[in-house]
Amino acid sequence: MDLRLRGDDSILLVFLEGQMFMKNFQIAASLLAANFACLGDDVNKVIVAGANALHLDAMDNHFVRNLTIGPLICEALRNYGIQAEINVHLMTKPVDSLIIDFAKAKANSIIFHPEASSHVSKSIALIHEQGCKAGIALKPETSLSYLDKIMNDIDTIMVMSVNPGFGGQAFIPSSLEKIKQIRDIIDKSNRDIELMVDGGIKVSNIASVAVAGANHFVVGTGIFHESSYSAALSAMRNELEKS
Repeated sequence: MDLRLRGDDSILLVFLEGQMFMKNFQIAASLLAANFACLGDDVNKVIVAGANALHLDAMDNHFVRNLTIGPLICEALRNYGIQAEINVHLMTKPVDSLIIDFAKAKANSIIFHPEASSHVSKSIALIHEQGCKAGIALKPETSLSYLDKIMNDIDTIMVMSVNPGFGGQAFIPSSLEKIKQIRDIIDKSNRDIELMVDGGIKVSNIASVAVAGANHFVVGTGIFHESSYSAALSAMRNELEKS
């Protein structure tokens, strides 16, 4: 039997084999799809519409074939008055100097690709030293063996369900199996690690991603390219309640 609490934060009460646990589904709006001509105003609108967090993609035209934003944008949003949680996804190589710069710009969480760091554990420690949560991003081809030695140190595992570098790509269906595998790894670790999925999340597939084990969903065009941000977010939350 499933009992669901309806609300903007989509916290679900789930009864399984006589035991109760909480699922806290979070939706982060990916600013790569936002209107950069009026970014502060657009960000305010998506927060009012119900996004739980903001997701910033930093790309360097080296680690991935695109060039996007840096710490100045994060700092500008804070100076504009944005107080929502900001998760930074570093698609850059190297990462350590940008970790410090984004932490100074008041990011809350910093996620990087293990292939981009010369010493993954030291980069994770650096993020924590700066007062931020630390996360690892896994590309579709990245082996889960990277997780073997860092499960006790990370706060977030982010599955890339597209190839990193560009927004608006279609969700890769084989990502569901990878999400399931990571959910099993997290559960066996007995640690409260967030399982985030980034890439191609829409109303049509968000429930299946949740069923596979994710609890945090990065959504870009699925929000910002819709005529109503609040309607798009409400539709996704309705799908999550069914999962």
